[in-house]
Amino acid sequence: MKKLSIRNIDQGAIMKLNKILKNAFLITVACLALSACATSQKAGQMQGDVYTGTDTVEYLASGVPDRVFFATNESVLTTASRETLRKQAAWLRKNSKITIVLEGHADERGTREYNLALGERRANAAKDYLMTYGISSDRISVLSYGKERPVDSGSNPLAWSKNRRSVTVKAN
Repeated sequence: MKKLSIRNIDQGAIMKLNKILKNAFLITVACLALSACATSQKAGQMQGDVYTGTDTVEYLASGVPDRVFFATNESVLTTASRETLRKQAAWLRKNSKITIVLEGHADERGTREYNLALGERRANAAKDYLMTYGISSDRISVLSYGKERPVDSGSNPLAWSKNRRSVTVKAN
């Protein structure tokens, strides 16, 4: 009986074996990549670069979200932000003894000074909108934290979009 050794295998068979192993490896890598995509969880949704999810939102009152979100370097209210602020205004009109603080926030990008000013513009945009719905400016304080109090400490577009916000809290 002839002993099997590498010397006895012809070059064509070695090339076929290499091709089979290479294909098996590529298929395994592709399956792993696809399974990772299939099991990843969405942490929130974005419309453009504005966060529209609810996993970071708390509630000022039942059914009244406490925060609104902004686009990068913007203090202009989105349609969703205006809807949230209308709900807040309706609740505040029913609870006329409550005063609030509007906290402005920014993402980690930019200087501390720039983000403090941006956070203030965002909180003031929310204040101005609430005032158009009959909430007295005497009941609203504005405070900017800039980038100092992120809700998501990640360094990616989703985290940044969650941090560009104005949060309405009851004053003490």
